[in-house]
Amino acid sequence: MRMFPITRMAVVASVVVLAACSSPSADPSSDDSVAAAQLTSCGLELAFDRVPTRAVTLEQGATEMMLALGLGDSMAGTSYLNDAVAPEFADAYEQIPVLADQYPTAEQFRGADPDFVYSMRASAFAPDAVGERSELRDLEVPAYLSSNDCEDPNLVSAEGGFEQIFAEVTDIATIFDVADRGEDLIDAQQEVLDQVAASAQALDGVEVAWIYSTYHGAPIVAGNAGLPQTMTELAGAENAFDDLDAQWTETSWDQISQRDPDVLVLADLSRGLDGDSAQDKIKTLRADPVTAQLAAVREDRMVVIPATEMDSSVRSINGLETLLEALVELEGAHR
Repeated sequence: MRMFPITRMAVVASVVVLAACSSPSADPSSDDSVAAAQLTSCGLELAFDRVPTRAVTLEQGATEMMLALGLGDSMAGTSYLNDAVAPEFADAYEQIPVLADQYPTAEQFRGADPDFVYSMRASAFAPDAVGERSELRDLEVPAYLSSNDCEDPNLVSAEGGFEQIFAEVTDIATIFDVADRGEDLIDAQQEVLDQVAASAQALDGVEVAWIYSTYHGAPIVAGNAGLPQTMTELAGAENAFDDLDAQWTETSWDQISQRDPDVLVLADLSRGLDGDSAQDKIKTLRADPVTAQLAAVREDRMVVIPATEMDSSVRSINGLETLLEALVELEGAHR
């Protein structure tokens, strides 16, 4: 079987090295490091008169964003992994207290004595999780939420793109007074985007279906309102479910079979739920008499990408590279 697991981490890793070599004067954990930052996150105004030194991240995307900016020493806790921590972040991650396997309770969260909290998922700020962001702000714990998953869906951009990721890099770098690190990270990822634009080719109507999870048996696929749509277009292909107005939405195996996409992109999650891992998905696709007849299954045209890279994150650029490489190779093999 020909699958294409992610292998490129050089873009983020190079920035981590640069951050680790920064001068002491740029250290955000320094007692003398003071910032006066104001910004708006998903409609909530946040103000900072000092650089946070006890940040808590509530899921993997936020954690890896902090580590990509060299901010591990400013973290008091983390939680909720969807898949394996990227190798270049592993050592730094091991130094951060893990508050919970999934979202921490309000008590676990308060026990970390945080002065900043950050998540890329609105569900982290539910009343039965750490609490609503407005309440946390009033308790002098500014709560930053990624713009790709605001509590109010009207505030979420209809087009998920790398511009949103870059804006988030800038926000976090501003909050922690490491603007140079943010600029280095954006420059490195923009260089990859430029290379993708130069090397991508029209793939003659190649259709891709993105499958995130199959928990409870029903496949969750990417619609037209998220980053997978953007990555598909950048790679020169088409999303087989671009008629669905959602980032991710539930469909059926029958629908996938009817559309019979040329390529299946499978998320690899390691959180342990049935149907999460790429291998679980492949077994399901091969075992079901309907999906076993899909062209992508019969001809081994399946691309495996870590779930974190399908979501809007600092690692999404690696997912784009993997997708482009796989599509170009598969297209060349079928000419």
